Formats: sequence, structure tokens, C-alpha cells
Amino acid sequence: MRREAGGARAPRGRRAKIWLAAGTVLVAGTGAVVALRATSDTGTAAEGPQVVHTSVDSLDLTGSAGERALAARSTKAFRMLAVSWQDPSVRLDGTVRVRTRSSATGTWSDWQALGAGDAQPDPAERDRAGVRGGTAPLWAGPSDGVQVKADGKTLPKGLTVDLVDPGKGGSTTPAMDAAAYAMPVDGEETPTDQPTDPETTSAPEQTPSDDPAESTPAPTGSATETPAENTPTAEPSQSQSTDAGTTAPASPTAPTSTAPPTSASPTAPGYLPSLSAAYPSCASASAVPQTMPSPLPAQPPATKVPAPPFVTRAGWGADECARDTGYPDYGRTVKAVFVHHTDTTNTYSCADSPSIVRSLYALHLHQGWRDLGYNFLVDKCGTIFEGRFGGAAMPVIGAQTYGFNTDSMGIAAIGTYTDLTGGDSKASSIVGATPSQAMVTAISRIAAWKLGMSGVSPTGTSSLTEGAKDSYGFTFGKAYTMNAVSGHRNGFATDCPGNQLYAKLDTVRSYAAGPPAGVGVTSVDTPSGPVRSGTGYVTGTTATVRWSTSTPTSLLSGAEVLVDGTSVAKAAGTATSAAVKLTSGRHTVQVRATHVSGKTTTSAAVTVTADTTRPTYPTAPTAQLGKGTVNTAAVPVTVNWKAADDNGLRSQAATSPAATTLTATSTSWSTTAKSATATKFGLTATDLAGNTATASVTGTATLVQESSAKATGTWTKRSSSSYLGGYSSSSGTKNASLTWTFKGRSVAWIASRASTSGAVQIYVDGTLQTTVDLKSATTAYRQAMWTKSWSSAAQHTLKIVVVGTSGRPTVTTDGIAVLN
Repeated sequence: MRREAGGARAPRGRRAKIWLAAGTVLVAGTGAVVALRATSDTGTAAEGPQVVHTSVDSLDLTGSAGERALAARSTKAFRMLAVSWQDPSVRLDGTVRVRTRSSATGTWSDWQALGAGDAQPDPAERDRAGVRGGTAPLWAGPSDGVQVKADGKTLPKGLTVDLVDPGKGGSTTPAMDAAAYAMPVDGEETPTDQPTDPETTSAPEQTPSDDPAESTPAPTGSATETPAENTPTAEPSQSQSTDAGTTAPASPTAPTSTAPPTSASPTAPGYLPSLSAAYPSCASASAVPQTMPSPLPAQPPATKVPAPPFVTRAGWGADECARDTGYPDYGRTVKAVFVHHTDTTNTYSCADSPSIVRSLYALHLHQGWRDLGYNFLVDKCGTIFEGRFGGAAMPVIGAQTYGFNTDSMGIAAIGTYTDLTGGDSKASSIVGATPSQAMVTAISRIAAWKLGMSGVSPTGTSSLTEGAKDSYGFTFGKAYTMNAVSGHRNGFATDCPGNQLYAKLDTVRSYAAGPPAGVGVTSVDTPSGPVRSGTGYVTGTTATVRWSTSTPTSLLSGAEVLVDGTSVAKAAGTATSAAVKLTSGRHTVQVRATHVSGKTTTSAAVTVTADTTRPTYPTAPTAQLGKGTVNTAAVPVTVNWKAADDNGLRSQAATSPAATTLTATSTSWSTTAKSATATKFGLTATDLAGNTATASVTGTATLVQESSAKATGTWTKRSSSSYLGGYSSSSGTKNASLTWTFKGRSVAWIASRASTSGAVQIYVDGTLQTTVDLKSATTAYRQAMWTKSWSSAAQHTLKIVVVGTSGRPTVTTDGIAVLN
């Protein structure tokens, strides 16, 4: 068994061991330098980002030429694994299956087939001594046991299963606001190695490992490349702490180092990582001349497209002493973006993403690569992680698309995105998933930024020259036209990035290139919400315009609201609404969205009427007596009116004598009035824009007893608490009558009802009005049985005449009610 942990690496693969790391890290290629405090293998937390040490245990597979295996066995803790072999130019012609044991439950997983590892360095990096080939990795989660079976016609030599413990820690929070990553445009000062505000340039502080012994295990007796003299002690950091949670930037011209200082060290230009970042201070580092890249790469061109926020290498806990010391190789510019998938499982939690990134870093280093192969990585939650060292804004040559790594960059989607059935990747049994919208958006933002610096349209093409002599299907030295946003499969014989992610590349191109798509006004709201009138909207003089786009808002730099073609409000790209002021009248409203590239799209116009006119009452309110039960505290009244508005009514309500909600189309309202008391019947109408109008009518209801009437025929006085005033009059004599004389504008006749009640004829001012039958299955007292109203108050007579209905001639009256 061979066990490796983080250590200083000289250029071209010379590796030494380290259990302490400190240094400076370029944040997003701006030239801003964040100093890292030293951390030790005791796990003591220090100010600033924390280095998280990883370890790789390699276990040999044994057996015949066509069959190798590792019996089920217990292991030290690990979370990711891959199988590797000696010669990276040899393809695995066979099948590798693994299963792992959960350290949490002790349960063994199902057998999992591993596909070939697709990402590769170009020949200059791949063909160095000690570089290994490997399968795609498998994220197994916390595990402590493994079993491996490999079979094929001829298996590569030196097969091992490599178990990665990524340690604990790392952040999923971007270190800086996205605007801080933008390269300077014309007229702006070029950033230097010295940040003007350490608080805004330092990466977030990371939580130290809960178990230092697990996250940074001590070397064992069976480990290789672990000389005793490399065991570190605490070293002074490169910077002095300035405030809690911040560190002062180290000077790029005088880096602290355990290696002997070189004379006349050059100074890195502000757009490159500082020398102290390229040559970190490592306890076991040998003397390495600190040299600048040759030729020196040009400063990235100015771009309007801001960098997306991402987790820096310091943020995810990269041990900078583990990679090759010095600067990486640089291309001239990024002409194409290759999209990959890591071919790991999709069941991971996004909280594990920093650990997954560190694990991939550890595996790539274990296979002899200079550094992590990808330039950026994106998880399913849309979090972006900085990949290979060298400055995120720079055209760093990665190890991702064999033969086409120069002048391109690789974005790796964490997970597997083959068909849901696994159909387009026969070697791997990992079931693919559909890439999330957050992931597609994040990939688009990186592509927009990096291609924006190159002036390459994400929907266009670029020419790349094949740099490898042994890439299947491609000819060395030949120029190939590639989509500016391509899948790995377009530049190498692979299924990567899986059919499901590959199918999303047109969306990535559209998102990244602009202009904004699907821009539309969704509503124009009053303070109470949107109000439609036909196909348009009605508001007051203030309104909120809401809109949506199918292009993610993170790819928009701004939006503005146009009223009658004139911009009246501006908003951030992430906004989806803005308040506007309108003059009275009819308007057209549009939204113009601006893509990060500067391209714009204007929505279709919607019609908005700013209404400042109050509703009207074409028919003023009137009150009349209504039918129903009568008592001295509640005499039934019906109020009638007609409210109107040019654009329509939103609502109506009664305000007195009691508040009542009415419909927008209401024209009558049944209420009550207290006897012998002037009562105001108040109304309010609200139009679609929120303008209101009020109206009212006042009336007094009076109860007139039956004893006040002139009687003919035989009438009997009855007493009961159920009658008004405690008394009523009853008669069963045909043609017996009672006549009231009153002055008013509305009258109601009041009677009792029962199953034996008879009928009466009603006369007003000597004219027969109707016949009212009082028969009822249930007994009811003080019922207003009949009403009549006039436009104004006047003197009238009301006469009731007993019909003498056969078998039930008796009627009982309780007087009348009069409204003035």
C-alpha cells in the first residue's frame, strides 16, 4: 500500500511532503492577493482561509494479466476512489467494478462499474515521468472498506485502487462579489498585488476540521516518500493579522519562504498571481528559482461581462504546496470552452462539493498531473469553484481536453449526465441525471465571462489546432473548427459530458451570448395588485411593473421600464420589478433587458391606463322599507343605487349604519334601521385604479300601531310579548278593515303568520294594490309582508280588508312602518 498526503511539489512533478502550508492566493485573477495564515497538522484554526490536507491510499490489484482484484477489506477513511495504472497512454481495455462499505452503517454498496477517465493533460504534461492513467472517479461518501474486480484481455500494468480522504473543511460561499472579478476597462487603473481593502478581498474563513487526525492523518510506516525530516513544525505566516477575520496582504516583492531567497526576484504584473502565490512557502520545499512565465502572457482584455462569483482555491481548501511549484503554462486567449462532467455520482450533497473538488485535485496530483485538470467546476446547486491555479481571468492551460488544452478552458459539471438509463456510457453503471437549471446557468456565466474577454461569441465558432499525435479521430497539427461552447466529445473520443448535459449546450450558448430571451411584462400592479381592463391594465399615477425573462437574471446587467418609448426606471439585472410614475391617461409600457454582453431585448408593449377620475353615482342612493322581521331596534330597509366608472369598478362597500362588503356590480343592499332614529346609509365605490367615491341617504323609520287605524267590522285586541308594543288586532270577519293615514316616502304592512292565517286585500289611497295571504307552515310574528315606496314623502292612506278565506279567515296585524 502506498499513502500520499499533501506536500510541496517542484516543477515537472518533483514532489516532497508537507504537513504545513501557508502562502498567498490570487483572488479571481484580479491581482488582489489574500495572505493565508499557516496551519498545522494539529488542526488549530488560524485567521484567513484554511488549507485542508488530503491523503491518497493506493492499494495494489493482484492476479493474472486478464484479471486483477482486491479482496474485500477494511481501509482507512476515504470518500472518493479511482483505479489507476502506470502508463497514461494505455487505455483500459476491460471492465473495472468496485464496491464500498459505508463507515456510517457498515453496509456494502452494490457493485459499480467505472468508466474511463476522459480528461487528460496534453502530451507535454502527460508524458512526464510518473504520470499515470486512470478511470473516472467515484464519490462514495464516508467509507472504510473496498473491493475491486478488473477483467479484460490485457490489463495495464501497475493497477491500483486509489482511495482519497479529502479532509474536512472548505466553503461553498464565493469569496467576493462578482463585480470585483471584472477586468479593468479603458480608463480604469490596473489592479496591483496590493488590495485596497483587505476586508473585501479576503476569502471567507473556513471552519477547521472536527477531527484533525482524520482530515490530516499522520504518515504510517508503510507510506512512501515520507522522510522524517519533512515533518513540520509551526512556521511564521507570510502576513500579520490586521483585524479579526482579515489578513494583511503579503508583499509580492518580498515573499517569505523556507527556501533560500533568490537574488533580484522579479515582480509579477498585477494581472498575474504574485510570486509568493506561485511559489508558496512550504516547509519542505527545496530551493526553486522564482521565475516569471516565459513568454509573459498578456493582460486579459477589458470586458463588460462581469465574472460570476465563485469559490476560490483558498475557499475550497486547496493545499498550494501539493501542486507543481511556479506558474502554469498559459495560452494566448480562451477561444473555446469545453464542457465536461466529472462522471461521479449525482447523489452528493452540495455541502460536500468542496470535498469533491479536493478529492479530484488529489487524484489528479496522484496521477502525476501538475494540478487539478479543470479550470472551473460547477455543482448541481450552481456553485462555481476555481480550478487550476494561475489566475481565474487568465488563459490557463488545463488538463481537460487532450490535444486541445491550449487556448481553451474546461468547465466540469460535478456528477454524471448521461442518459437516465446510462445508455450513452456503457462502461459506467452510474445512472445519469438531468443537469439542474442552476448548473446550466453557472456554466453559462463562466462562458460569457471568459469568451467575453476574448471577443468570441458563445454562439460562434473558433479554430483550435490539435496538439497531440495520438488522439483518436484527430490529426496532429491540423486546425479544427469548434463551437465556442463545445462538449468534451467534440474534441476527444468520449461520451463526456453525457447526452443530457450535451443537449443543454445550445441553452448555454444562448444564455452566455445574449440577447435576453423571453422578455415580457407579466403585470402592471396597483398597490392592491394587478387589475386588468380588457387586454390592458388600469392603475393610478404610481404603479409597479413586473417582468420575466427565460434568460436567467444572473446573466443580465440591467433592465429598464419604458413608458411610451421613454425610459422612466432602471433596475439591476437580477430585478424583476420596478416602480414607475404615470401621468393620467393611456400609455404603452415595455421592459428592455440588457444582457451582460450589452445586447438588449425589448418586450412587447402592454397598455396601461392611469386613471385619476373618481367613480360616479349616476343613480343616487335611495332607501325604502323592506320585507322581513320587524322590531324597534331593526326595521328592514333596502338601499338602491347605481355606481359607475369609465374603466370599471374594483369594489363597493357599505360604511353605515354597519360596514358591509359588497360586490363591484351591486346595486342594492338590505340592511336595518333603528325605529324613530335618523339613520345614514353610507356607500363607497372604488375603481380599478384605486380611486374612491362616496354617497349616502338618510331616513327615519317609524312604527305605527294598529290602534292608530280607523276600524270597520269586528276586531279583537290580543296581547303577547311577541307583538310590537305587546298588542295586536285580529279579525276573521269578511270585509272588516283597518285604515292608517300617514306621511312618508315608504310604507310596510306588518302582520303575524301561521298555518291558519287568512288573507287581506291592500288598498293605497283608495286603489287596490294586491292580495296578501298570511298562511305559513311556521308561526312568525312582526313580519313586514308588503311594502310600497314613492320618490318623495307625501300623505297617503293604507287600508287592509279581511278576505274571509274559507276555513282560515282570521288575520292578525301589528301595524305599519313608515320611512321618512
